[in-house]
Amino acid sequence: MSVDLMPNRFRPGEAELPQREAHLISRRDAVLGASYRLQYRKPVHFVRGEGMWLFDPDDRPYLDFYNNVPSLGHCHPEVNAAMAEQAARISANTRYLEPQLVDYAEKLIATFPAELDRVVFTCTGSESNDLALRIARLASGNEGVIVTSYAYHGTSAAVAAVSPNLGAAVNLSPNVRIVELPGPAGIPHDQAADFFEAQVRLAIIDLQRRGIGIAALLFDSIFSSDGVWIDPPGFIAGAVDAVREAGGLIISDEVQPGFGRTGDHMWGFARHGIVPDLATLGKPMGNGFPIGAVVGRSQPMEHFGQTARYSNTFAGNTVGIATADAVLTILQRDRILDSVVSVGQYLRHGIEAIAAELPGIRGMRNAGLFFGVDIGFEDSLPAQRRAMALDLVNAMRDDGVLISTTSANEDALKIRPPLICQHEHVDKFLEVFHNSLGRITS
Repeated sequence: MSVDLMPNRFRPGEAELPQREAHLISRRDAVLGASYRLQYRKPVHFVRGEGMWLFDPDDRPYLDFYNNVPSLGHCHPEVNAAMAEQAARISANTRYLEPQLVDYAEKLIATFPAELDRVVFTCTGSESNDLALRIARLASGNEGVIVTSYAYHGTSAAVAAVSPNLGAAVNLSPNVRIVELPGPAGIPHDQAADFFEAQVRLAIIDLQRRGIGIAALLFDSIFSSDGVWIDPPGFIAGAVDAVREAGGLIISDEVQPGFGRTGDHMWGFARHGIVPDLATLGKPMGNGFPIGAVVGRSQPMEHFGQTARYSNTFAGNTVGIATADAVLTILQRDRILDSVVSVGQYLRHGIEAIAAELPGIRGMRNAGLFFGVDIGFEDSLPAQRRAMALDLVNAMRDDGVLISTTSANEDALKIRPPLICQHEHVDKFLEVFHNSLGRITS
């Protein structure tokens, strides 16, 4: 049975398109590889962005409640100015002395717990996770990796092999063990930690018995691809202890939850009361500019650096560093995390009010400005829930608001607006959400 790896996508013949878009799609299909897919049943065509908004060729605005990569909104003028100014001066690599590289590294490290005191720069989250796995395997002397059941950690061969989310055609490494999250399994909060720890310990035993050993527990601390199953805070702590007892390292994938997305903390792992050995960062770090990093404890980082060669010419280039520095400056100066908390609460209350009025919302989870909202009627089948969620996403797209779906069944809404989101943007989202949900459930 074939599996649709991107159910919320354009399929030729399903939507009537203007000639302008139809012609562009025809040209696109003639030159791009088949792995490219257009989002939404009726593709969106954007020519510019500004803050929370994207604009099509007719200057129709779309409210973006989906894209986490432009963490400070589209085309932030201060970020763009820093990028352009540095690009006009010089773009150089880390093999040359550059004060801003060191300045930014010090500034970034200062946002982490004291135990995490080294940084290596990359270009993307995929590269960050790839490098973190190399460090963990060298430091531990083992190969095994534990991930959650629908995790996504990137696109390189190494991280695709530890990303169950990519589908059956992408083979997982024989050294990977998958564990289930307590939320999707219906485990009560007071049993969640024991449930998760027990699975991790069994995975460690299996890896050891097969002579593989445990190199790392790799997790996205907001568990976004699994459906944003984030609670209860701290449920992963016992599993972390188990991995360390067995000689493995803890890798927190902070590409999506990092840089204040959860509001209460700069980094998602802090919500669980743990300090990882390695934390991986990606494009939100540069508001979409291709820059990432691995931040970690000095011992494994130094051991790797002294015994293995790692050269990445573009990583840590001066333009990327200037851009990332502008992002971090704005996050701290404008107290963005405080806003994320208050706006996230406002959005949660609004969705709760709609759920009390209209059918079709089975549950909701959030940390700051990252939401998972389960769609479907309680007695409906998985396929019916998925269809309903996709209908809702596309109805909202038609009304000018962008979101998408997540979870193994793609029946949870993924809502993650840029961190500059304000109450007036939430009000617009809630209006369209209410009207669209009302239409598809009536």
